[in-house]
Amino acid sequence: MSSHHDVRWTWRELTGSDSTPRREHPAAAADVLDRRSVLNRLSGVVGLAALARLQHAAASAQEPVRGGLTHPPRAQRIIYLFQSGAPSQLDLFDYKPRLREWHNTDLPESVRQGQRLTGMTAAQERFPIAASKFRFQRHGDCGAWVSELLPETARIVDDVCFVRTLHTEAINHDPAVTFLQTGAQLAGRPSMGAWLSYGLGSLNENLPAFVAMISGTGDQPLYDRLWGSGFLPSRYQGVKLRSLGDPVPYLSHPAGLDAAVRRRMLDDLTTLNTRHGYAVGDPEIATRIAQYELAFRMQTSVPELVDLRGESEHTFRMYGDDARTPGTFAYHCLLARRLAERGVRFIQLFHRGWDQHRYLPRDLAKQCQLTDQASAALVRDLKQRGLLDDTLVVWGGEFGRTVYCQGPLTADDYGRDHHPRCFTIWLAGGGVKAGLTYGTTDEYGYNVVDQPVHVHDFHATLLHLLGIDHERLTYRFQGRDYRLTDVAGQVIHGLLA
Repeated sequence: MSSHHDVRWTWRELTGSDSTPRREHPAAAADVLDRRSVLNRLSGVVGLAALARLQHAAASAQEPVRGGLTHPPRAQRIIYLFQSGAPSQLDLFDYKPRLREWHNTDLPESVRQGQRLTGMTAAQERFPIAASKFRFQRHGDCGAWVSELLPETARIVDDVCFVRTLHTEAINHDPAVTFLQTGAQLAGRPSMGAWLSYGLGSLNENLPAFVAMISGTGDQPLYDRLWGSGFLPSRYQGVKLRSLGDPVPYLSHPAGLDAAVRRRMLDDLTTLNTRHGYAVGDPEIATRIAQYELAFRMQTSVPELVDLRGESEHTFRMYGDDARTPGTFAYHCLLARRLAERGVRFIQLFHRGWDQHRYLPRDLAKQCQLTDQASAALVRDLKQRGLLDDTLVVWGGEFGRTVYCQGPLTADDYGRDHHPRCFTIWLAGGGVKAGLTYGTTDEYGYNVVDQPVHVHDFHATLLHLLGIDHERLTYRFQGRDYRLTDVAGQVIHGLLA
């Protein structure tokens, strides 16, 4: 702004970017707007100015958004191994030896306390207790209880923090998964990775700040909104890597076009979008320009990322033979380590298939065979490379499983329904207390006895480990300041090293 009568706002002031078009057009390359244009397009300018502040603040972890970094971070990134469908904590981590005494007896009403039930068990005539078929043992110096189904996880317990008392508000899969990923049961909020991308920015300009990958099979769908940006600008949404073909659609150059031609095409497109951005003032236009530029850089960085020929045979033995096969959980765990090495902030692995309402002993064992070795290998691999100290690994589902049986209870078989009151997750690295088992549930594994951890507390704690005060990472939308933890959440200091 040069004077009261001569208002001049540059493209950098409007968008926070120095990237004006390389091939100048008289209208697009103009470095200033006169006062009349500014006043006529005030709403667009305000939008672009707001975007400029967001882009500039998100560009560096040292320039926090709305408070942002409030203390030194313990973690620089998160790898979230989300086990979609809800693993049974009673068959994996939360050992309850007295259940064998009570097997096939009815769960006392005093324990259930009138809890609302899903439509799948509400009409059952009785709620028989089902003791786990699987043996448990203590492991490591910390003495953590782990089921025989997870022998590799059992070997890393001294690096792991088990939280037995996470609890949620949702009782069905979609709202529960949405709650874990966005902090709200209803769709429309930004995902956790989008919040981190918005608040901390990227450590690698050639890769997205947030990457998602999906493996496994099952009845529960996983929607793109789970790694979406919600009402945040779309530049903060996650990028899903595919298993077949190009990891990202249209990553390869079209036939007959080389990188130089594509570069010129992108420059011309940037010129046109810049002109349109001046004309209408839509912040999403600046976002789209940035996304096109990132996509161009990814044409080099992503093929290098997924090229595993440089990985040693020792690495493949550690992760398992499945790590050679695109689309498997083990392959995604290995890619997660490679993404962490390259500075990606939030790496989300979704693995489906944990929804065992019937035939739990058979199907749970299959899921553990698919995931146990690679999950443990990821922690070991990060540790041996010096990355575990500032990488937070999270493993867990959207809720737990009931102690009572769903459907027929036989000598060899049982199923379990959804249970939001308490379930187990584990964390490793990134400033959490290793070798800790946090929280206690009752003898039935049904209710929390002490040290409860709500989903909002869980999110607040993750943000704290990343150096963010969860109450200050906000975004104004429709007249209200929103945050990942809504209007609740407290940091669980007992989990911190």
